[in-house]
Amino acid sequence: MTDLIRRAVVQVAAPLAATFMMLAPASAQELRIGLSAEPSALDPHYHQLAPNNQIATQVYQRLTEQDENQKPGPSLAESWRAVDDKTWEFKLRKGVKFSDGSDFTARDVIFSYCRVPKVENSPSSFIASTRMVDTMTAPDPHTLIITTAEPFPLMAITVSNVAIISSKNGGAPDDLKFNKAGCEGVATWPKTDDFNKLKFAGTGPFKYTQFTPGDRIVMEQNETYWGKKPKWKKVTLRPITNAASRVAALLANDVDFIENPPIQDLPRIKSNPNFALTSKLSSRIIYLHFNYIADLPPGLTDAGEKNPFRDKRVREAISLAIDREAIVARIMAGEAKAAAEFLPNPLDGTNPGIQPAKPDPAKAKKLLAEAGYPNGFGLTIGTPNDRYINDAQIAQAVAQMLNRIGIKAQVDAMTATTFFNRRTKREFGIWLAGWGADTGEMSNPLRALAATPDTKIGFGATNPGGYSNKEMDDLLKKALMTVDDKQRNTMLAQASRIVMGDFGVIPLHFEVTTWAFKKGIDYVGQTNQYTRPDKITQK
Repeated sequence: MTDLIRRAVVQVAAPLAATFMMLAPASAQELRIGLSAEPSALDPHYHQLAPNNQIATQVYQRLTEQDENQKPGPSLAESWRAVDDKTWEFKLRKGVKFSDGSDFTARDVIFSYCRVPKVENSPSSFIASTRMVDTMTAPDPHTLIITTAEPFPLMAITVSNVAIISSKNGGAPDDLKFNKAGCEGVATWPKTDDFNKLKFAGTGPFKYTQFTPGDRIVMEQNETYWGKKPKWKKVTLRPITNAASRVAALLANDVDFIENPPIQDLPRIKSNPNFALTSKLSSRIIYLHFNYIADLPPGLTDAGEKNPFRDKRVREAISLAIDREAIVARIMAGEAKAAAEFLPNPLDGTNPGIQPAKPDPAKAKKLLAEAGYPNGFGLTIGTPNDRYINDAQIAQAVAQMLNRIGIKAQVDAMTATTFFNRRTKREFGIWLAGWGADTGEMSNPLRALAATPDTKIGFGATNPGGYSNKEMDDLLKKALMTVDDKQRNTMLAQASRIVMGDFGVIPLHFEVTTWAFKKGIDYVGQTNQYTRPDKITQK
């Protein structure tokens, strides 16, 4: 991907008060981070959500690890190979210990994969990353054999999504055997609350030492960690969801590093020689989704006795009403890229040359009239107001654009926690949200956002509106079994075109992620938007 990293280290002094003097981190051994969103739990299998995942990587590792461009590399697995189309062999790293001193073996991997479908009340399950596993056996403690019912060529990147927890902590029986519905002989599965109470050890560079919801998460260096020790002995993560407060905390020396500084504050940070910024185009799409299931979706008015979102002409009209470039320029101050599909080119499975739709209000009005809504109708856009960059403002801009074509739109903005709960319960007719592709290739957002919901195969985990397109589903399933990379990516690109041509989900833009920190600290931006303390260094 071109132009992914844009770095600004400021060199122009500003006449600011002593508050803004060059300040080193509070301690050479301690790092204080201001988070833009708080994880919903410390359970690494509970919620497929970036704020959860980025912190979990520091404590609970995976078989493989993604680099800054989401390419897989060794982690708990030193190497892997495809024995045949349906069999994978992973050679596990020897000498790895959990932070409680117990040894890491293949048994822990088996237990972790069995637990994923047993997590209670998961808002967004990890089962999409485990459902392809048919059998899992260990010829010896450091060899893992995974078989699949069908060819699954994306195994190396997919295993980077499933955290490995301690089978000893989890009370696994001595004769633990894999069963994709849940390991046999496990009487009681670990609860999410057990993780929140710091009862589970990990193999990562850090271990949790404190979790005070709404206030802080404290991690300290894991002395048993097998890899290169991180720079920091202690990391304190503070959720500061108000963007202005997050910047103020950085400038006042309350924290050393923040994620997602508000766009309007970037010039102020850039003009101060004591701070630095790094930015990267992300794989996170901001999109609009619809409730297809309800005959009369919540928030609709003057729409008659039918669901207008089931009509492709209405969905296309909504897309044509939106000026994506204007949102990028005015709401995002250029810190985003207008989107034509779920991932930016040239990530795998994207369509080269595809362009974002241009606004066409006249055509949009014509389509609405053809669909039986010459005078439009009313709707309410559900949106978080503290999860994505300028999320509520984007929803307001979309609402204004819809009003110009006769759709009387208003916005219901709320905290992310409330939003996700209400979305799961289908309490919105249309909503704005974001999705970060955790594999960095097209099958991931297609499976999550556009595939017909099917928990057995992990399709539609974040498609509560129930969008369904059999042609796309069939092509996606075929692509996921295609070993040849070029052929698979061609199929995925076609599947993407089907969803985009059906206006099943409306893409808006890709976020550019920015991090701000004190001079003397350095960070390489991550395409998946993660803030990773183990990757934060000192110059």
